[in-house]
Amino acid sequence: MGRLFGTDGVRGVANADLTAEMALGLSVAAAHVLAEAGTFEGHRPTAVVGRDPRASGEFLEAAVVAGLASAGVDVLRVGVLPTPAVAHLTGALGADLGVMLSASHNAMPDNGIKFFARGGHKLADELEDRIESVYEEHRTGAPWDRPTGAGVGRVRTYEEGADQYVAHLLSALPNRLDGLKIVLDEAHGAAARVSPEAFTQAGAEVITIGAEPDGLNINDGCGSTHLDLLKAAVIEHGAALGIAHDGDADRCLAVDHAGEEVDGDQILAVLALAMRERSALRSHTVVATVMSNLGFKLALEREGLTLIQTAVGDRYVLEEMKRHDYALGGEQSGHVIILDHATTGDGTLTGLLLAAEVARTGRTLKDLASVMERLPQVLINVPDVDRSRVGNSAELAVAVAEAERELGATGRVLLRPSGTEPLVRVMVEAADIEQARSVAGRLADAVKSALG
Repeated sequence: MGRLFGTDGVRGVANADLTAEMALGLSVAAAHVLAEAGTFEGHRPTAVVGRDPRASGEFLEAAVVAGLASAGVDVLRVGVLPTPAVAHLTGALGADLGVMLSASHNAMPDNGIKFFARGGHKLADELEDRIESVYEEHRTGAPWDRPTGAGVGRVRTYEEGADQYVAHLLSALPNRLDGLKIVLDEAHGAAARVSPEAFTQAGAEVITIGAEPDGLNINDGCGSTHLDLLKAAVIEHGAALGIAHDGDADRCLAVDHAGEEVDGDQILAVLALAMRERSALRSHTVVATVMSNLGFKLALEREGLTLIQTAVGDRYVLEEMKRHDYALGGEQSGHVIILDHATTGDGTLTGLLLAAEVARTGRTLKDLASVMERLPQVLINVPDVDRSRVGNSAELAVAVAEAERELGATGRVLLRPSGTEPLVRVMVEAADIEQARSVAGRLADAVKSALG
């Protein structure tokens, strides 16, 4: 798989790319690296281990638990819970390490391993690099230093985790959801139990779809990457809104009462204004990526708020938020980070806070989301080009400058080399969809000419 750690842990086809041997070896390596870094000094180390419902998660969890315990780490198995729940419990229980087994929105055959440091934060890049290096060293034959006797880790099931997480979610709500009928699409994933419980305890009338995980049906035609079922259910039941999660419930997309999608940018806009109302939006600033719709930026400017944009990836959003203590950030895809209550994107928390604003104001989600107008966006992938020359091609610079002059203040151009494939992504936004298509087509031709 090349470098094992990507922007969101280690991920691949379970039992092909990501094997039990790899899961065990990475877990032992993580324990040794954190011990070397002094994380375990002066106490017996503890790890929280959770997973989504994928069938492969069962054997991968067993491998991770075995690896950690063999390295002298006590393990709390919290079972099937969302990624943000594992992050929260890692911090709340004072654990030294958290491990989540999930491939998020990917199809069922995939799985992944994500490590959290003490406090529930993602591991620093240098620690991931060290874990990978140590894993490779020992995979090729170097023996581990193994504890024996009372030094081996102990394993127990921690059944209170789900209730603790739900209580945490409810403590973050500014007001109840009484009177709201809400449809929840759980993607047959990790939040199938805790999300409906949280919304119900908050006072909402809850209708669920995609809430019967069997290990094989996760993300299968449902959840945040397949909104048609949710749109239909909201209309059928006359609900105020619908909330869709992905397989590990670290993201949230929504549907208004008319069955129209409310994406991550719109959710961020609604939450930004709600948080400003409560004096919770520090520095009147929101952090998002360069892929956010221009309409989002224009809406924030109109409201007197500041938008800071980062590279694509929620980890870069989180880094910027932590660096300057900003309270709200996220991605168009629905990863929303509310830093006062979570160390990662939390789809259930996001959905609860979005519903809370509908309940507080008495306005429809459609009305609230109209604070921003999504400008038409066209994305073209240009394959088989030299992506490394995007930033230094004079021919391409001229084409981009011409496109930007044509679009003016109500349009935007973004050329982004793929991180994994020999292609360049051309993104154009404009007030008119035909203009966006025309400009994107010309830029795609320019990319082929300049970089092909």
